[in-house]
Amino acid sequence: MKLISWNIDSLNATLTSDSNRAVMSREVMDKIIAEDPDIVAIQETKLPRKGPTQKHEKILDNLFSDYDYAWRVSEEPARKSYSGTMFLYKKNLEPIVSYPKIGAPDTMDIEGRMITLEFDDFYVTQVYTPNSGSKLVRLNERQLWDEKYAEYLSGLNAKKPVLASGDFNVAHKEIDIAHPKRNRRSAGFTDEERFGFSELLKKGFVDTFRHMHGDVTGRYSWWNQRAKTSKINNSGWRIDYWLVSESLSNKILKSDMINSGDRQDHTPLVLEIDLG
Repeated sequence: MKLISWNIDSLNATLTSDSNRAVMSREVMDKIIAEDPDIVAIQETKLPRKGPTQKHEKILDNLFSDYDYAWRVSEEPARKSYSGTMFLYKKNLEPIVSYPKIGAPDTMDIEGRMITLEFDDFYVTQVYTPNSGSKLVRLNERQLWDEKYAEYLSGLNAKKPVLASGDFNVAHKEIDIAHPKRNRRSAGFTDEERFGFSELLKKGFVDTFRHMHGDVTGRYSWWNQRAKTSKINNSGWRIDYWLVSESLSNKILKSDMINSGDRQDHTPLVLEIDLG
């Protein structure tokens, strides 16, 4: 099975805008389509309150004609057209779709951050983990989110193996970020967030990229689009992951990034796994 995960930073803009950035995003989407994945997980869709419009649906049906899709958007009182997730999956798969709420603080549970697909022998779930924000204003809430999310994944894992993807908004180790010293108290690289991710892995999950590539350095999934030379200089962070249950670790065939060219921000991740 081949699965791809991508924080698209606005599916809405990717499908409907004519900006240079949207054009680059569509080029990345074309690469994803060419991979012919079984499942695509998309984060930060930024769709309207009612979900995809008729225009969005027409474009998606044209691009992904062999796929069904499930989406989730932010609900009131969370911000409109904020966050959001979507799964596209081959029509022959027919999963049971659920939209978990994990008892997270603030409005985090209604910001459209999680979708889970249940199959006979495994789960595929995606997450857009809340960012701790400027000056770490949301760090306390983020720590509680991490605890609740780890409990949720562990609960799934007790029933059947799990494949978990998404933008986890944390660079786990110093080798996962180009400049660890200068970012020690930056959102996404605090000791608290890194601890939360370590605790998640301890519950029986494997970081598939590290499992396949060891301690390789200089491999990132995100470059700050506000810094014009971040990608040229490879001043990146690895904050996007495919995790799997430890019981599936020997089934992993590939875990890597898909080259997104000159486009900064997130790059897609591909996971190939033999699920028998």
